[in-house]
Amino acid sequence: MEVLVYLDTILVPLSFFLLIGYHVYLWYTFKAKPSLTTIGIDSMRRRKWFLEIMEADGMKGMLVIQSLRNTQMVAIFTASTAIALSLTLAALTNNAYNASHLVIKSPFFGSQSGSIFALKYGLASILMLFSSLFSSMATGFLIDTIFLINACFEFSYSGITETQLEKGYMLALIGNRLLCISFPMLLWLFGPMLVALSSLALVWWLYELDFAAKLSTSSRQSLS
Repeated sequence: MEVLVYLDTILVPLSFFLLIGYHVYLWYTFKAKPSLTTIGIDSMRRRKWFLEIMEADGMKGMLVIQSLRNTQMVAIFTASTAIALSLTLAALTNNAYNASHLVIKSPFFGSQSGSIFALKYGLASILMLFSSLFSSMATGFLIDTIFLINACFEFSYSGITETQLEKGYMLALIGNRLLCISFPMLLWLFGPMLVALSSLALVWWLYELDFAAKLSTSSRQSLS
């Protein structure tokens, strides 16, 4: 039993801190050198797109609403998925705990104690609930943005509208990332080894998505 607890207490915290550390590094790079990250490039393109929309004087109003509505649908889908997975996880954890005596005691499956089962469910559930919360907040900000963009054509609210737009997209991104981080924690139900392997695979996949491979100097200057 000591070896099983050792794997749970070492591999799971290391995997969790790996995921958190990667996103801290991503956030630092986004703030220091935004042109190196796809998040920063998207933010600069959004800012340029917003200014072009404001200069269009209402000619592209329907395009704006449709574009923001697509992002809003993604945020709603993320929030709904997180809630559904959280409810499913409660039933799965209960069944797994009842059948824990059938599992072979090996380092691969980790500890099967009641406190560890509660920790597995609690950590994954908290991540998914916060994912749903941030995605719901993003939906609210995007709804406000749609209203303010229409009002911008008659009143000077462009600064507030741009801030609301960025907050909506950032909250949607945070909700999406929390949902992604919760998946390795879900695999903890099947053993700590899967948590470590899935965390490494997730960080590698996110790195390929988050960091721009090549961006020419002229393209960076056009976005800035």
